[in-house]
Amino acid sequence: MAKIKFTREEALAFHLEPTPGKWEVQATVPMTTQRDLSLAYSPGVAIPCEDIAANPELAYDYTNKGNLVAVISNGTAVLGLGNLGALGSKPVMEGKSVLFKRFADVNSIDIELDTEDPEEFIKAVRLMAPTFGGINLEDIKAPECFIIEQRLKEECDIPVFHDDQHGTAVICAAGLINALHLSGKKIEDVKIVLNGAGAAGIACLELIKSMGAKHDNCIMCDTKGVIYQGRTEGMNQWKSAHAAVTDARTLEDAMKDADVFLGVSAKGAVTQDMVRSMAENPVIFAMANPDPEITPEEAHEVRPDAIVATGRSDYPNQVNNVLGFPYLFRGALDIHARAINDEMKIACAEALAAIAREDVPDEVGLAYGKQLAFGRDYIIPTPFDPRLIHRIPPAVAKAGMDTGAARRPIIDMEAYEETLRGRMDSTAPIIRSINNRARQAQARMIFAEGDDPRVLRAAVMYQRNGLGKALVVGRDDDVRKKLEEAGLGDAVRELEVVNAGNTPHLETYKDFLYKRLQRRGRDLKDIHRLAARDRHVFASLMLAHGHAEGLVTGATRKSAHVLERINTVFDADAQHGAVGVTALLLKGRIVLISDTLVHEWPESQDLATIAERAAGVARHLGMEPRVAFVSFSTFGYPVSERAQKMHMAPQVLDERGVDFEYEGEMTVDVALNAKAQEAYPFQRLTGPANILVVPARHSASISVKLMQEMAGATVIGPILAGIDQSIQICSTNMTANDILNMAVLAACKVG
Repeated sequence: MAKIKFTREEALAFHLEPTPGKWEVQATVPMTTQRDLSLAYSPGVAIPCEDIAANPELAYDYTNKGNLVAVISNGTAVLGLGNLGALGSKPVMEGKSVLFKRFADVNSIDIELDTEDPEEFIKAVRLMAPTFGGINLEDIKAPECFIIEQRLKEECDIPVFHDDQHGTAVICAAGLINALHLSGKKIEDVKIVLNGAGAAGIACLELIKSMGAKHDNCIMCDTKGVIYQGRTEGMNQWKSAHAAVTDARTLEDAMKDADVFLGVSAKGAVTQDMVRSMAENPVIFAMANPDPEITPEEAHEVRPDAIVATGRSDYPNQVNNVLGFPYLFRGALDIHARAINDEMKIACAEALAAIAREDVPDEVGLAYGKQLAFGRDYIIPTPFDPRLIHRIPPAVAKAGMDTGAARRPIIDMEAYEETLRGRMDSTAPIIRSINNRARQAQARMIFAEGDDPRVLRAAVMYQRNGLGKALVVGRDDDVRKKLEEAGLGDAVRELEVVNAGNTPHLETYKDFLYKRLQRRGRDLKDIHRLAARDRHVFASLMLAHGHAEGLVTGATRKSAHVLERINTVFDADAQHGAVGVTALLLKGRIVLISDTLVHEWPESQDLATIAERAAGVARHLGMEPRVAFVSFSTFGYPVSERAQKMHMAPQVLDERGVDFEYEGEMTVDVALNAKAQEAYPFQRLTGPANILVVPARHSASISVKLMQEMAGATVIGPILAGIDQSIQICSTNMTANDILNMAVLAACKVG
């Protein structure tokens, strides 16, 4: 899989646009009338204030405390960058807040404390702790992080969790459970070597020992060698706690006959000779970032029997903290926990390990572009596995209840699991899926409008995101100039610029086009002008001759003009069954609307075809189609000639014998609202529709643009479906990211 690349400018733009930063605050109650204001603030707010003062536990009922975590740092150990200070750490802490929300629907706020004094830090956090349901400490250097966490655990009555320590430890433990399972070894018997005596390393060893590993079977190493009983140099109380009785003095000594290596140190710390000296079926977790202590390729070259994990996403078995902290806090918050204890961390690790041993859902394989199955290259679940949200928090919550950490135990665990399922944005896996499928496809993508800066930025992103090869139609000097103006001058060497002047295939293209159009009023001069001077036609000819796998165009011209040009090369019209399908994403839902591009005024037969094409798009996106033919009438009332074709379209599908759900005609509220559907017990949809087939192109356009402008829906499309080649037509108001999304759809051959 291609490595994802990005420039400094792209990273800065991501954090700058559409607004500075990565999150915002939204109200959860109406604030439109005087009565709303009176309830939200004075005088109505006085009532919950008085109740909470009398019973502090009610803060979990009347405020956001029960779903609010503080991400707190002083910036003394930011990623691998060192001490960047409080303000320098803020982008990381904002990012952590986003991950909390994305993966577990936990609200969080980042707080950066401008002090390196542990006592000041502790006091500040203790004083603000009543605001939150939990505290996530982040990027604090050792040994201060140990002092800060321990004191805050003692002084606060909410969970305090240093993710750099315990997050890594939990995921490492989960992977180790499964690695030992595969190698047929028991944790109490194995010899474990850990390199890196910082916060993460010490936490890993502590958790593994609490799971059964024996003290003297665990050898910890730092930059000065083995930490052994009697060593005095470079020692502190935390290292001393893990000093073992051993004759080994170097990492090389310790690795001999070791069953497990855990690395949280530095690139290249482990050699092939060290790996060669390990016991049969060795387990190697080389978790240094960004580069591991030894790469899987290097390890497997000398020990094919090794099970290897790293911290990187481009290798199998990624030890990724995002598999742990969102769900640990989710479970802890939902029982109003006083702490996250070892039992809860072990429960998280065991739940993760159990998920990896089960059959992997098809949607996960689809998202990652490969079939995953428990084995040496899959011992840890992937971050986007939809099971994580409803499997891990219940395990954590149960452990918290069993150990007395819960203030409010969960009574109905099944109902709790269903609640967790409903918390997640159902659109996110779809977006992730198509991006991963595109990355697997590695399609050569034609960007037909190389004179537009948005298109050029999209082409650069396509290639640097590892999605495939970007082919830009344009003039070399013009492309170079516009890339330089966009701050992407270094991308000139990466993109392939194609045009009629540098292609060796122009005569072949013209011959093809002449044979196709000679009886449609086009002479040789027309053909030359079309093939050599019209970029939409030229790009289409490239695609028709297999010189690329996908085409994106339309960002600079009206869609009708672009579609007319494409039709000179392909049959992309209503007569041949072409359809435009637009995806609307809003509040965790995705709804497809069609036809938004081709059919001006479809009749019942056309509407049935539109439904079939839209159903195909839905399945390409990983959705099971439920089609509603929508109108202003519902099942014949009120009677109207204009609704008649919508009434007839389902009958056409009856005759065609299609294999998806459909119903109509019905109003939009009935189509999208399960409660409203209950008034029509005879209707055939098993849930809210996810495809709306509308009466005409104008109604589709009005619907999409209204949702986009008034409701803030994300719009993807129109997606061109029903033609032999993978072509997507952009709209003139699209951003570079929107154009990139269209290229991803083309790469996946959606449609």
